[in-house]
Amino acid sequence: MARMKYRTLACCLFAWAGATASAQGLPAEVENALAEAGLPRDAVVMLVAPAEGGPARVAHRVDVRVNPASITKLATTLAGLELLGPTYTWSTPVYFDGPVRDGVLQGNLVIKGQGDPKLVIERLWLLLKRVQAMGVRSIAGDIVLDRTAFAVPARDPGAFDGEPLRPYNASPDALLVNFKAVTVTFTPQDGQARVRTEPALGGVQWPASVPLASGACGDWITPLQADFRNPARVRFPGTFPAACGERTWQIAFPDPAGYAARAIAATWRDIGGELRGQVRDGPVPAGARPAFEFASPSLAEVIRDINKFSNNVMAQQLFLTLSLQQRSSGTLEGSRDVLAAWWRDRFGGEVPVTDNGSGLSRTESVTAGQLGQLLQAAWVSPLMPDFVASLPALGLDGTLRRSRQNIGLAHLKTGSLVDVAGVAGYVHGPQGRRYVLVAIANHPRASAVRGVAQALVQWAARQP
Repeated sequence: MARMKYRTLACCLFAWAGATASAQGLPAEVENALAEAGLPRDAVVMLVAPAEGGPARVAHRVDVRVNPASITKLATTLAGLELLGPTYTWSTPVYFDGPVRDGVLQGNLVIKGQGDPKLVIERLWLLLKRVQAMGVRSIAGDIVLDRTAFAVPARDPGAFDGEPLRPYNASPDALLVNFKAVTVTFTPQDGQARVRTEPALGGVQWPASVPLASGACGDWITPLQADFRNPARVRFPGTFPAACGERTWQIAFPDPAGYAARAIAATWRDIGGELRGQVRDGPVPAGARPAFEFASPSLAEVIRDINKFSNNVMAQQLFLTLSLQQRSSGTLEGSRDVLAAWWRDRFGGEVPVTDNGSGLSRTESVTAGQLGQLLQAAWVSPLMPDFVASLPALGLDGTLRRSRQNIGLAHLKTGSLVDVAGVAGYVHGPQGRRYVLVAIANHPRASAVRGVAQALVQWAARQP
């Protein structure tokens, strides 16, 4: 219904994209910031334009393709809002493959993953408590996990940057539980560092403590000498610096394929459930009807986590859901096609190069002009409140919470990889005016663009 309206708007909003000759050059304070940062002018792309449409105020290399890093999440989340709707929820059906007698399920409990990006451990607990509320205290068979909704090849979590324990490298999964992550907490107490882990994982043994060491805190992870070669028996044969106080370490579990089964087994046990069989992968029995379906938070809520905290695996879950909904199977190739078709229908012209929808890629590319089109279209869309609210507020929350300049003057999506950094979003000008802003650097000194972007934000915020 709204697509015709969107298409009509798109024809008129973006006249500036092909007529940037009237745009000013880079403001003097931005030129100074570039020189101070040691960034060449041809290493950056920049755009400032009225959010409601009209000629650009700054248009620097706006037709040059660059790697946007996590800024690509803007396309993934806006496409998700438009194609799925802000109230869309992911459903996780649960099946009883057998009757329930005297509190015992005489068969298997089957859980079918359909891409829920936020099946964190607290919500897994609620799902399993729902099973108990339906009279099941013991499962005579197995807990079977159907993960066939996504057809994604297995991936080495360290393939992208050699950091397999970084949570941002977690792979998507039709039954993604708790982002496949573990929080390890070290607390100095009684001459040693007590070790606490969350969530509990079935069959995994962690050390109870680590010896304390003297000296400064500094790099406290390397001295632990963490040994994950056997994921079922993690070892910390090193020491923990007493000067660090309590510290937490977020890690991607080294056996990602087994994470869901371990977390479900432990959670079922912790709520008092009995399992006589095992937790294993398998399909939903043919013709089975779910005993109930467990719903996720709405898409409007989910994209706040995706954009404010730049959550890669949640973005990939949404990206794969695009093809799951349109083609009955979530595949990377299918979702690339869906997003490209959406872009052509929405904006026309060339399409950004998309890989996995999260920006964790060296092949994705986009122009500042294309990002400007997207941001202007979102601003005049009925979905604007949900979309803008998902972006980090400068100096207040998300990936921009540590900024100490221009606090509250912008909502910007950040992006960062080695040799790539930038921001894109909205600047709040005087008298209620709003501007779209894009500033991205592809250069060995790319991280220095943050200071340059602050200068551009400050300049845009003063524009009448």
